[in-house]
Order: sequence, then C-alpha cells, then structure tokens
Amino acid sequence: MLQEKRILLIITGSIAAYKSLDLIRLLTKAGASVEGVLTKGGLQFVTPLSVETLTGKKAHIEMWDESSYEMNHIELSRRADLIVVAPATADFISKMIHGKGDDLASTIMLAKNKPIILAPSMNVEMWDNPAFQRNLTAAQTDGARLIPPQIDTLACGEVGIGKMAEPATIFEAVKAHFALESSLEGKSAIVTSGATIERIDSVRFLSNFSSGKQGAAIALALANAGAQVTLVAGKSSDVTPLHPRITTLRIESAAEMLDAVHQALPADIFVGCAAVCDFAITNRADHKIKKSEGLRLQFEENPDIARSIGMLPSPERPQVVVGFAAETDHLIDYARKKLSDKGCDLIVANDVSGGAVFGKDENQASFVTEDSVDTLETMGKEALGRAIASWIAQALQAVET
Repeated sequence: MLQEKRILLIITGSIAAYKSLDLIRLLTKAGASVEGVLTKGGLQFVTPLSVETLTGKKAHIEMWDESSYEMNHIELSRRADLIVVAPATADFISKMIHGKGDDLASTIMLAKNKPIILAPSMNVEMWDNPAFQRNLTAAQTDGARLIPPQIDTLACGEVGIGKMAEPATIFEAVKAHFALESSLEGKSAIVTSGATIERIDSVRFLSNFSSGKQGAAIALALANAGAQVTLVAGKSSDVTPLHPRITTLRIESAAEMLDAVHQALPADIFVGCAAVCDFAITNRADHKIKKSEGLRLQFEENPDIARSIGMLPSPERPQVVVGFAAETDHLIDYARKKLSDKGCDLIVANDVSGGAVFGKDENQASFVTEDSVDTLETMGKEALGRAIASWIAQALQAVET
C-alpha cells in the first residue's frame, strides 16, 4: 500500500504526541519507511526510544549530530517523499509561516522541498485566535494540506475544536496523498463552483443555496494531484481553496461564468460543479423596485455551461468533462439524460431533497457514466473531491493509452 514510500514525521509539543506512536505503527505496517523528528516540546510527551523502536531508525532531535557528517535539516527533507507534522502546534505553524529556524524541525521547514501534511492540536481559543488563523491560511496558501482537528473535550477540560485528528484519519490522508500524487502533473483544469446570481434590481437577486464547498474541494484535490486549476466561483460562494496551483476567478451571473470558463480554455479537464441559475431576468431594473411598482419578472433561459464545453469539437474540448446533477427525484434517470445531453464523460449525481448537500460538510453521490452507476457512501466533501480527482486521473490515463 505504501511500499517504498518515505515519510518524515515531525512530533511537536502537544499531549496528542502520544497518538503519533500509533500513526507510526499504521504507516510502517502499510510498508512505509518512517523517520521521526522530535522538538523539545515533543520530548516532553514521547521519548526518542519509543519512536526509534517503532520506526527502526534513529529519532532526530539536534541540528548538529556529531555521529554523522550529514546536514540533518537538508538531508531529512531530501530523503522523504512526504513530511507529516502530527501534532502540529500553533507555535510550530507560526515558525513555518514566519520563516523561523531555531531548531531542527523548524529548519527542516525552511529547507524542505517536499509536500506537507499538518495535523493541528491545540486549545480551542488558540485555534480561534485571529493571528493563528492568519498563519493557518498562509500555511495552506503555501501548499500545506490540513487535516482538521476534531470538536471534543480537550486535554485542558474545555470543549471545542482543537483535538488532533485520529491516527487512522491522518493515515487515510497519507494514503490519499500518494494515490493522487503527480497523477495530474502537467495537466490544466477548469472547475466551476458555488451559486450564480441573477439580479432583479440594485438590491435584490435570485440564486440558490450552494455554498461552493464541493467545488472548492474538487479544485484543491486536482491541484494536490499536480494540475494547474482555474476555479470560476460564483459570487455567493465564500469558500476559497488555498493552493499555489489554484487561480480563483470571481463572477456573478451565469453569463459571466460562461464567459470566464471559455476564456480559461484550453484545458485538459473541466468540472462543472457550480449551481448555475437556469434562468436570467430580462427586465431587471437599475434601481430598487418599490412595492408600489409591483414585481413582474420576465425570464429567459441561461446557457448550459457544461453542455457548451462537452459539445465542443476536438481538439477544443477538454479530454475529460465532468458535470453534476442535483435532483430531488429520479436521480439516476436524470443523471443519465444529462450525461448524454451535455456531452459529459461523468455525471456526479446528488440527491438534494430535503435540503441535503447544500452548505453541508458531507456529501453522498453516485458516479454515472455511459456504462455504469457507482453509488458512493456518504463522505466528507474533501474526500469526495479526491475521489473525483482520482476518477479523472484514471480517465485521462485511459484516453492517453
């Protein structure tokens, strides 16, 4: 599963450090080679001997190791395929962002040339602190992947967010990283996300409940797999994925989204995840309509953005075109019809009856293709984003072989 994968595990000063030992066990059992680095804080919770016993390798603590000629802060990063910081304290993340290198672990962050996974652990007030949130945003912007902490009773006795994700969750994230790693290197993608809005007058508009969370998760998964991503996001979406390979374009209406998507071509991949308003208002006013004036709206059908891409002739058409179907009934039937009508290679079908999916952190979807229907279990939107990215990588491989 993780055979021949080399993982550098940095353990910082949090009570959650004891869980890192279980994470080492999971990684090594799956075939990974793990080296451990302990900060001075980490040494307060786990011993070098326990790390060495589980990894079968020396635990690294000091910048300068008299028993070796190696420059540890450089060599440890170069040997690794992935760096995991678990637990990652607020202090350590601050050092990362501000470029401070006063010990081995922080200097590795300065000298690194490998991807990073962060599993934060801290008190809820520290997590919510605006300064820390700025640092966390910067870390993600620089390309680090975040494994969010849990909401639970914390070691200090307070209840809230801050408990480090369980070792099994971090382990699954490591597996997902290697499953997608570089599978889309050199590819370009366009992803639409969130809700479009259609103005009625200067203060009112028509829209829907889409939050943009799923489209953002897809864009992030594609970028983590190596693709250069253009995310075309509706104005109502307040979700902005942070990654150096993602460029976000903000639009308002369906017409603006259509124009932005076609301006972003050519691309290898198109994912139409946005909840686009089906109709535009033709008699919108440039002033606030008074009650005394009445409201008599006239509509025209908006262009179908996914169809405008799926029906492009080769070579203008992206190699893989993915559409979405959000329905309240006859989900698979409608998805199959959209697959044909829009010229898509895959339809991701969501049952949105009863307000499901929109604004939520989890999603349940079916992958509908010309030959099959694969109904997935309910999962977080980030996990579904990775599943879609994995499907796309496999589809591209099939096209190119």
